[in-house]
Amino acid sequence: MPDLLIDTFGPDARVRFDETTDAGRTGALAALETFYAALNQRDLDTLVRVWPADPLAQLNNPVGGILRGTEAIADLYDKVFHGRVRLTVTFGDIVEYLGADHAVFAGRETAEYAVDDGPAVPITFRTTRYLRYHEGRWLQFHHHGSVDDPEALAAYQAAVRGEPTTA
Repeated sequence: MPDLLIDTFGPDARVRFDETTDAGRTGALAALETFYAALNQRDLDTLVRVWPADPLAQLNNPVGGILRGTEAIADLYDKVFHGRVRLTVTFGDIVEYLGADHAVFAGRETAEYAVDDGPAVPITFRTTRYLRYHEGRWLQFHHHGSVDDPEALAAYQAAVRGEPTTA
């Protein structure tokens, strides 16, 4: 049975990488929280550690499209982390589907981004993250994120790509 989580993972998330070795729910949640800590702290090394060294690890998102392999995923996040956009993300409204060696977390990311020192622009993403217990720890094998609002999506894509934006 799925469970609705009351937890959210955002700018106050903690790096709990050592706990990802727990084969149960605690380890899966530790991997999820570690991802959001790394994302919000712009910590590429930690972010990459929650993805497997697998050519079929996949990230589907509005900026990168479909990317496979940890190297391609890391390259995208490196560009975001070192670009002009400052992003903060909170994952909430999460439904958890937990199995013996896999977990799916589906919910909504509420985010804000700013270009350089400009005003914060809100944006929301529908998000699904698939994690597996693999080689002694929980790792994220798949992420899908999408934006409902086409105008918000276009403005966000332009900002990340460094194009002029009215946002």
